[in-house]
Amino acid sequence: MKKILVTGGAGFIGSEFVRQGVRKGYKITVVDKITYAGDLERLKDVKNKITLYRSDICNKAKIDMIFKKEKPGIIVHFAAETHVDRSIESSGAFIETNIKGTQILLDVSKKYKIDKFVHISTDEVYGDIKKGKFYEDSPLKASSPYAASKAAADLLIKSYIRTYNFPAIIVRPSNNYGPWQYPEKFIPLSILRLLEGKKIPVYGKGKNIREWLYVSDCAQAIWSITKRGKIGQVYNVGSSIEKRNIDVAKKLVTLLGKSQNYIKFVKDRPGHDFRYFLDTKKIKKELGWNPKINFDKGLRKTLTWCLEHRKWMLSKK
Repeated sequence: MKKILVTGGAGFIGSEFVRQGVRKGYKITVVDKITYAGDLERLKDVKNKITLYRSDICNKAKIDMIFKKEKPGIIVHFAAETHVDRSIESSGAFIETNIKGTQILLDVSKKYKIDKFVHISTDEVYGDIKKGKFYEDSPLKASSPYAASKAAADLLIKSYIRTYNFPAIIVRPSNNYGPWQYPEKFIPLSILRLLEGKKIPVYGKGKNIREWLYVSDCAQAIWSITKRGKIGQVYNVGSSIEKRNIDVAKKLVTLLGKSQNYIKFVKDRPGHDFRYFLDTKKIKKELGWNPKINFDKGLRKTLTWCLEHRKWMLSKK
């Protein structure tokens, strides 16, 4: 495989992808702005085996310089603003990074004639669905500014595929969880709150449903797509494991030996999607990928990691 450039490689999923790639023996260049959610600690075990550039993907001159120097053949694009609540409070950074940053990467990639561009999107571009599943050709009906910015990036990439015959693939994973996740997302935030002796905030009545995918399974799926995915295609990546938010919260308080009184319901957020669920027959049939970690095992592994890295967790609150 050609040299791989990973944007957002110091992020939660991106760093897991990088760590797996180093173990596989690939030569990897990481580009990361290191925002509040980025952390070089995630890459400490592989830092001597990768090339790292601290750069904003919106800095076209810097990105061009990196491409010219490193000559990557494959781009795997994780870099993004990702938190829904933050996008509701202020959407500017999401438009800038998720749309403009992606456009800059596309133009520079086109200039240097890269072989493959793998874009990491999200299941949230589909909006929500009360029954049934989302397929790769389901309409995009984003609910939040975050999801809208990711959907816009998807559409921009599709336009480059059609107009320029650009060699891109779009990946849409479901909700990830696992070690090293920044504690603003539901599972690590809940664990951090319990470690501090505080209550878990649950939106509304906690009936919103998410499909939970362990981060190492997600990264393995992206590696399969990077190596063998078909140019111009979209791939859903999910676990088929659905959980209501309230049930996840109850599981966590039980695992940490707390009472149900450690759960508190808070005002629901605007435009809160009720349920996501992905059809994943395509990646399973074409690439032979299947998730390996079930939810109970994944949650216990995540909790054990958080307890062992309590100092890191508390430093992020």
